[in-house]
Amino acid sequence: MPNPFVHVELQTKDVDKAKKFYQGVFDWRLEDMPMGNGGAYTMINVGEGVGGGMWTNPSAPGAPSNWLAYVNVDNIDATIDKVKSSGGTIVQPKTEIPDMGWYSVITDPTGAMLGLWQNKPGM
Repeated sequence: MPNPFVHVELQTKDVDKAKKFYQGVFDWRLEDMPMGNGGAYTMINVGEGVGGGMWTNPSAPGAPSNWLAYVNVDNIDATIDKVKSSGGTIVQPKTEIPDMGWYSVITDPTGAMLGLWQNKPGM
């Protein structure tokens, strides 16, 4: 299937409270990964299926907590251009995750947010 969903992410106001809740409800393995800014990104390993992560909402402090789905793309720059030409908006410009790939967050013309993800070659 072209452009599958590859990651889901909880952008939250309170990561510790979210971790406690989801560990109590689901059998997820949560692992904190240090980030360059001194914070952490919590990886969610669900076993089979699409995994994800959670972190303090970076896009809009004060925004409500929300889940964001990411779609895999072959060329994030070309996809960002298509988003713009199709009436979408870039919320988070292309950003590199060292040794992994690049992401961007967009909104469609209705205001719905969606993440884009491109793996680095060999990933």
